[in-house]
Amino acid sequence: MTMIKCLIVDDEPIAVRIIEKHLSAFAGFEVVATCSNALEAMPVLCEKEIDLLFCDIQMPQITGVDFVRSLRYPPKVIFTTAYRNYAIEAFELNVVDYLLKPISFERFAKAIQHFLELEELKNNQESVSEYTGMNRREYIFLKADKKHYKVNMEDIFYFESMGDYVIAYTKQKKIITKERIGSLPEMLPSHEFLQIHRRYIVSVRKIESLGPGFVEINGIKLPIGRQFKADLSRFLQNG
Repeated sequence: MTMIKCLIVDDEPIAVRIIEKHLSAFAGFEVVATCSNALEAMPVLCEKEIDLLFCDIQMPQITGVDFVRSLRYPPKVIFTTAYRNYAIEAFELNVVDYLLKPISFERFAKAIQHFLELEELKNNQESVSEYTGMNRREYIFLKADKKHYKVNMEDIFYFESMGDYVIAYTKQKKIITKERIGSLPEMLPSHEFLQIHRRYIVSVRKIESLGPGFVEINGIKLPIGRQFKADLSRFLQNG
């Protein structure tokens, strides 16, 4: 059984013990380390593979919100705090849950269930089927408007980065999701999607034409970044 590795960051020892006690009731979860502040937690995240982070918000030196915001590739996060007023900021970071202290076991269990549901969605994204001799994902899930939208790969034209958000342009509609474009390649089949610009990832099958410095998809001209030209040329030659 693969263990889910957890890190607890909280400056209150009693809060750490309560989380550890609640967590011990669930099979498959392992507390890798506990830290009293974000600065202690940083090297742990660098050295160990953490799946789930329990993080207090009001801590010395740096708040839990600022700490999670600073992480380039954060694990799944459950905030644990005595303060309600950070909830909007927290959920903008796409966290799993926001637990108010004192944390009851029943409320904790709901957060764990939500985490497990998200893990199941992630595993579904990694499901593959055989296609022309290669493994091909048929769809991905994109979170938007507090829902997870199932999007077929064949319906996607391209993705456009808008800072901390990505717009997916599909046959049916535009979907704005809280993702950075750098996280998309691992979700997409590499033989079907290619980054052509720091702001754009395109479906190669949807390219209608190429011109000097652009590709055309669904009647829209998208720029080719200088650093991506070689990748596009290699892809076309091998394709």
